[in-house]
Amino acid sequence: MNINEIAKLAGVSRATVSRYLNNGYVSEEKKNVIRKVIEETGYQPSSQAQMLRTKRTKLVGVILPKINSDTISREVAGISDVLKKRGYQMILANTNNDIEEELKYLSLFKDNQVDGVIFIATIFTGRHKKLLKECKVPVVILGQRLSGYPCIYQDDYSAMKTMGEMLLETGEKVGYITVTDKDEAVGQRRWKGFLDALEEKGMELPKEQVAVGKFTIESGYEAAKELFGKNSDIDTLLCATDTMAVGAMTYLKEAGYRIPQDVQVVGIGDGSLGKIVEPKLTTVHFFYKTSGMEAAEELVNLIEVEGTISKEVKMGCEIVLRESHRRL
Repeated sequence: MNINEIAKLAGVSRATVSRYLNNGYVSEEKKNVIRKVIEETGYQPSSQAQMLRTKRTKLVGVILPKINSDTISREVAGISDVLKKRGYQMILANTNNDIEEELKYLSLFKDNQVDGVIFIATIFTGRHKKLLKECKVPVVILGQRLSGYPCIYQDDYSAMKTMGEMLLETGEKVGYITVTDKDEAVGQRRWKGFLDALEEKGMELPKEQVAVGKFTIESGYEAAKELFGKNSDIDTLLCATDTMAVGAMTYLKEAGYRIPQDVQVVGIGDGSLGKIVEPKLTTVHFFYKTSGMEAAEELVNLIEVEGTISKEVKMGCEIVLRESHRRL
């Protein structure tokens, strides 16, 4: 079965079938006829021939920091839904939070190995920025904001500021588990939101009431152990991620603290672990799947529509009240 036979069965010209296969203009009536013939015959167009005609691979590179993450899986699900609908396939590049791996994949993808790149980023070094400038294909940043590039990112500042304001109504001595400040979204913006909530209350946070984790349950456990070893009377603990909050709760329960009576604990992200831990975790819901969909739509438009203006999209969020915080 070839394109000429499809055209004959559909009663249209070869050029019309070609336009249909390459997303060109075809009337709805002819589209329906061609689609029906293709479905009935099981025809698969040659990807190599399409690439030669359109100069496109129909492939999108998705660079992600770790594959075993609830957040990332939701984002990738959104990306996948849109790319499949728009006729593209994904190449997933898992870097395991290794900067050298990120740079390797950026270098691989930048010279038309793919039609575009979605970079689920955490940290931008000078080397990242240099490679991004050299990219010959469109790049959309997901999860961080980088000036001069199309970005889809979360309102990390407002999420933590709102959560901080709520907890400070019932908390007296506060602890905070953060991540490296090289991460602008989780490490810097969430921290700044919490500091501003404290300032509005006329409160300060001594260094000994802050610990640094690494996005994992284990690091949340160790950070809480460190904090409460120095400050056994902390009664309010904010964690920059749900994963670290679950680790912190595990330590607190082992150490004999009651949640939320003795210590109230909150996270950010609304991951699956927070819904099954006891007590269930109060958190902030980010629309991660929708963010992935937005990033994919933005990228495909940049690939296909000449003159598309790149944009920044800051997503909204919702406080999810469960059982791990004290109520007024």
